[in-house]
Amino acid sequence: MELNGITDIALFLTDEEAAQNALADLRWPDGKVACPFCDGGEKKKVYETSYERTAKGKKTVRRQWKCAACRKKFSVTSGSIFEGSKIPVGKWIYAIYMMCSSKKGVSAAQIARQLKVTHKSAWFMLHRVREAMLQEPLAGMLGKSGDFVELDETYVGGKKRNNRHKNRTAKAGKKTAVMTLLDREGDVKTVKVPNVRKATLQELAKPLVDRSAYIVTDAHLSYEGIGEHFAGHSTVDHGKEYVRGMVFHTNFAESYHSLLKRGIVGAFHHVSDKHLERYLAEFDRRWNTRGESDGERAVSVITTAIGKRLKYVEIVA
Repeated sequence: MELNGITDIALFLTDEEAAQNALADLRWPDGKVACPFCDGGEKKKVYETSYERTAKGKKTVRRQWKCAACRKKFSVTSGSIFEGSKIPVGKWIYAIYMMCSSKKGVSAAQIARQLKVTHKSAWFMLHRVREAMLQEPLAGMLGKSGDFVELDETYVGGKKRNNRHKNRTAKAGKKTAVMTLLDREGDVKTVKVPNVRKATLQELAKPLVDRSAYIVTDAHLSYEGIGEHFAGHSTVDHGKEYVRGMVFHTNFAESYHSLLKRGIVGAFHHVSDKHLERYLAEFDRRWNTRGESDGERAVSVITTAIGKRLKYVEIVA
């Protein structure tokens, strides 16, 4: 599957069969369809049982297979974030592309308007996509080549006046602390933290940042002494300067925080503490794939969506 722009997405919105075929090609690139429920055992055969159906006066082909080993039927969406959804695959691809191409995120209200689905469906779709955007634990520690790693903390959550839910609680408007660890030559990792005390922030950094890394922070007292665990530590007092020697600054971490906060205030309006980690995963994934095109990023997310499930009850419980 290649997504070079919104024109490629238009095909999938108008041709559901093409969208399903594209997802099948991405899921089984060698053309060998495999059962998502079992390994097939000695009988690794699957039989295609595709059928034609009519929805709203329009005929579409539903691609489906049956496993010879476990005798279960499955489709191209089985065992993925798309499973159990009545929303066409083409609309899923569009939602993923929009999330991957919008630097500050896209709201459920916008997706609901554009795809003509309910707000509840759009909200659930975006959370499923965020589940797919969750990256595996860091393959290596940040700053492992002696690179500069910026540490910075901030508070996010949106404004109380933006939370117009009728059942909002006393927590509405209260901010949640997050800490960002950013390797200038690599990835970023943003973590929700219970507080910004010295013990909390420094203990969090130790298992994520390589000892050979050089730490750069602002003048927050919680970072005092952190250089003892790494190659060194420099601070920038923002009351006096923003950068020193063109090297010592936290501009990249602050740029990341700017995108995050603009997304929360401008697109989402408010984010609950309960769901914050999924939103952080979304922004982390976009930042860590900044060298890819929007289409490449979208295809990558669709690939990682296979093998992951997220049910509505898991979100609202």
